[in-house]
Order: sequence, then structure tokens, then C-alpha cells
Amino acid sequence: MTFAPAPATIPSRTQYVLDAVRHGILTGELSPGRPLVEAELAAHFGVSKTPVREALKTLAGSGLVVTSQYKGVTVRTVDAAMAHEVYDVRLLLEPEAVRRTVASGASAASRTGVREAADALVRAEAAADTASRSLANRDFHRALYLPCGNPLLVRMLDEVRDQSALVAAVAWAAAPTWDREAAEHREILRLAEDGDGEGAARAVHDHIAGFVGRAFPEGAAA
Repeated sequence: MTFAPAPATIPSRTQYVLDAVRHGILTGELSPGRPLVEAELAAHFGVSKTPVREALKTLAGSGLVVTSQYKGVTVRTVDAAMAHEVYDVRLLLEPEAVRRTVASGASAASRTGVREAADALVRAEAAADTASRSLANRDFHRALYLPCGNPLLVRMLDEVRDQSALVAAVAWAAAPTWDREAAEHREILRLAEDGDGEGAARAVHDHIAGFVGRAFPEGAAA
């Protein structure tokens, strides 16, 4: 992989390493199960171990890497069980969060959320790689649930954002279905703009369930 020189300050170096490793994971350049060794990454990025260590801690917290006493840090492997666990959380929480956002359509936060979702959809459709598309897809969904009015609900959904992006990136690499997901996003956005909270919630549920069911049919509930 080729990267620009690391920034001078430690916080920005940490963010630089974090963004680069996340991008590598979501594009598949850093393959599932690959060890991520602090010393090797530090040498690769031209930084000390400190920003690498902090970046790996953040990635572990978001679920993109796993830490083992014996194997160290490795890129998380996506299988049907993992995908359905992550998407089951979304199915339980996200439709209701979106319904609440749309129901408060007169609020400034709700209007901003819908506008930011539209912007994220444009970025996703213009994305040059699976990482950029997956992250824009993640932003689309967050823009619609963020103004739901329940900070705990937002935090719970935020906890699976990166894992959801990883599942999507792996699925699209195996069988690109973005055009279908993009059409579903446009319908969700239309319903939100029309103030149809119940319709938007149903569309979000069907979108999430349909995607994971198509991508990982072997893990679907009976």
C-alpha cells in the first residue's frame, strides 16, 4: 500500500494511521485474519508505535480488528454468523430510530439529518472503491437515525457502524449489488422527505433484512 507522509502531531498521526488501516480493511487490502503488528505498521507509516497502538485500540473498539493473547491483533473475519449478529442489532433498533427522526420532521435536527443523508447518498454513488462506498453508506444510515432523540439508541447503533461497513464491503466484493441498495436508499430518503415515518421504518427494515439475507443466506433465521 502507498500512503502520504504522516502528519507531524501525535493526534493527527493517530487519525492518519486509523483512517489508512480502516480503509485498507474495507477495501480488502488488509485481508481478514491478517496480523497487524505494531512495529511493522509503525515502520510502514513512518511513525512511532504510540499512534499505531492508539489506532488499533480504536479499531478493536469498533470491531474491525480482534485482539488475542496468542495471535495479537488481526483483521476481523466476516462470516454468516458475525454478519447476522450485527444486522440483527440494526434490525431491532434502526427502523424505530428512523421512524422517530421522521416523526419529528419539523425539527431542525430532523431536517438536517435528511439533508445529510441525501449528501451521503450522492457520495456513495460517486465512490471510487468499496471502502469509500461502504463508509458513505454508513453515513447515510447514521444521518437518518442520529436525530431520533434518544442518545442511548444512537450510541448502540454507532457501536456496530464499522462492523456493518465491513460486512457490506465483504459482501460487495463477492457479489456487487450496490445498484439495488442505492435504489432502496433513494426510496428510504423519499419516504423520509415526505414525512412518512412508518413507511420509512418499514423500508429501512426491509433494506437491512434483504441485504444480509442475500449476502449471507446460510445464516438467515429459519
